[in-house]
Amino acid sequence: MRLSVLDQSPVVYGGSARISLHQSIELAAMAEKLDYYRYWAAEHHDSPGLACTAPEILLSRIGSQTSVIRLGTGGLLLPHYSAYRAAELFHMLEALYPGRIDAGIGRAPGGMPRASLALSEGRPRNAARYPEQLEDLLNWLHDRPVEKYVYGEAKAGPSVRTAPPVWILGSSEKGAALAAAHGLPFTFAHFINEEETDRAAAVYVDQFQSSEWLDEPYFMAAASVVCAPTDKEAERLAKSVDLAVLSAEKGAPLPEIPHPEEAEAHDWSGYDGERQKENRRRLIVGSAKSAASQLQELAARTKAQELMIISNLHSHENRMQSYRLIAEELLHQ
Repeated sequence: MRLSVLDQSPVVYGGSARISLHQSIELAAMAEKLDYYRYWAAEHHDSPGLACTAPEILLSRIGSQTSVIRLGTGGLLLPHYSAYRAAELFHMLEALYPGRIDAGIGRAPGGMPRASLALSEGRPRNAARYPEQLEDLLNWLHDRPVEKYVYGEAKAGPSVRTAPPVWILGSSEKGAALAAAHGLPFTFAHFINEEETDRAAAVYVDQFQSSEWLDEPYFMAAASVVCAPTDKEAERLAKSVDLAVLSAEKGAPLPEIPHPEEAEAHDWSGYDGERQKENRRRLIVGSAKSAASQLQELAARTKAQELMIISNLHSHENRMQSYRLIAEELLHQ
């Protein structure tokens, strides 16, 4: 089973966006040494606690610091852009790092509604066009004209010999069905919507239609993991994640991942305690053996060929440790 990294470039406790982005470069370099298969950078807007607003720029830097690990967007939020512009971005990355790029796309807003409006200069975001944009993107990536537009003969440069594979990212059955209908690989955000993980995986496999891109379905689950040397320490660190997730749910995202002491001092009675219990269902917490066992169970249950790990902890050292412990347990036995 392959293991990969999903990085939201979280601002650690006492850190800054600048520091976070440089820590992402360090994480990608370590992931390559640990034999992680991919490193994907996420896209967020108007989100003070998540630093990466332009994954294509971060990836261009990371590519120069690595040599073999695959690099991708996790994902580029297509409704914010034209499919033509997205094809140009992916062609640029492919030209710089041929054979290493994944074109991961999604339809989520990636931030508060005001950010979506700012990105479109006040026009409502039209996510309903996403399936059409996907088809346009596939055509432009492969130098095929999009005849329905008067500008459809335009070429998405730079010219490259190979086009990066397109991945559909989703957190519902709709994304699974879309990926299946186009015969594309699919990544499900288990860390967002744990309740639909199994169903989405089944929909994707059952409805998959072979295509020029893929003969058989390829399913990857993205899971949030807190791994530490002991179960007790992992539980302490997970409290930071609990508080960060709760604050985001309440519409008041924190500017940094809180310290575990701050999270432990929080009043977890009543509503907050109930939400903590509910949110823990989509979080894997434990020592290397415990976390690895939970990940293996997730992969077996969903028939995932690959797992993508996200570890948003309060310190860079703890984040790196979490990824390292998982790799040592699952990849280096």
